[in-house]
Amino acid sequence: MTADRSTRRRTLKGVIWTLVVLVAVIVGGLGYVYARLNGNLSGIDINAQLGSHRPHDVDNGSEDILVLGSDSRSGANAEYGRSSGARSDTAMVVHIYHGHTKASVVSIPRDTLVDRPACKDDKGRTVRGDRSAMFNSAYEAGGPACAVKTVEQLTDIRMDHFVEVDFTGFKKLIDQLGGVRVTTTRAIHDKDSHLTLGPGRHTLDGEQSLGLVRTRHAIGDGSDLGRIQLQQAFIKALIHQVRGIGLFSDPKKLFDLADTATKAITPDSGLDSVDELIGFAGGFKDLSAKDVTMVTLPVTYDPADPNRVVPLQPGARTVWQALRQDKPIPKSATKGSAGETGDATGVISGG
Repeated sequence: MTADRSTRRRTLKGVIWTLVVLVAVIVGGLGYVYARLNGNLSGIDINAQLGSHRPHDVDNGSEDILVLGSDSRSGANAEYGRSSGARSDTAMVVHIYHGHTKASVVSIPRDTLVDRPACKDDKGRTVRGDRSAMFNSAYEAGGPACAVKTVEQLTDIRMDHFVEVDFTGFKKLIDQLGGVRVTTTRAIHDKDSHLTLGPGRHTLDGEQSLGLVRTRHAIGDGSDLGRIQLQQAFIKALIHQVRGIGLFSDPKKLFDLADTATKAITPDSGLDSVDELIGFAGGFKDLSAKDVTMVTLPVTYDPADPNRVVPLQPGARTVWQALRQDKPIPKSATKGSAGETGDATGVISGG
């Protein structure tokens, strides 16, 4: 896949699951001041927009969350370029297994061609469907509800919740955490993400961390698939670090982090209060990096357009079937996928 040079679609891909974990850890320790944080949360009623024509809600103790990151250029995000509209360049299906002791995260490449269903936007208007549309166009066409409906059609899995994150909140949160420690195995220089790192150990501030998760031209084949691999490694480094920084010994820092974290996310209406977040997150806040399996949806390059990918079968079906049945994703499911090859793997590690 050739690199897309547009600066208008740079993404926050990959860090959003970490922010969900951070909200769980941080807000969970601040129940006594939750009322002061509720004003930061504004939810979107996805269920009302989607109606009843959805996959069956399997009651097996598992939960599925669609984690989105839009490339809106409004407000403080305008420094990352102008855009005619927001797109969800980030999409990860997070499956929390029964017992809430393990999770699988499936990244969906933004350039995946899918059949986008007709949907309702946030004003109740009908948005026409489209065959062989880029996956990230669903958010642009109809907002979060359309993205959820597209994922549910693709996976035949009902999403219990969704969470969206913005650029600015992510940067602030990393800075308040004191940065993220990573080790690079080779130099990274990407003029589009404004990141230059030599090989070795680094403590990345918020701006550098955002540059790292947006980097693709300096790794692999310059495609979105290599960037996903890089981001998955960064997520694990961040989760590992958050577990060891002793947040609860500094109440002011803990509150500041909770304030930033709740401002950084837009959840569905089922998670739009601190009470609801605490109740939801309490069941999986103790997940560590080793408990989280991360894969990219099996894809192959579209023969008609090397800038696009299509789901690779039967691997893609196997991934979604495993999650529907609350089972681990077989390693064989991603064999041969364009998203599991290349030299982006192992570029960074935690610490």
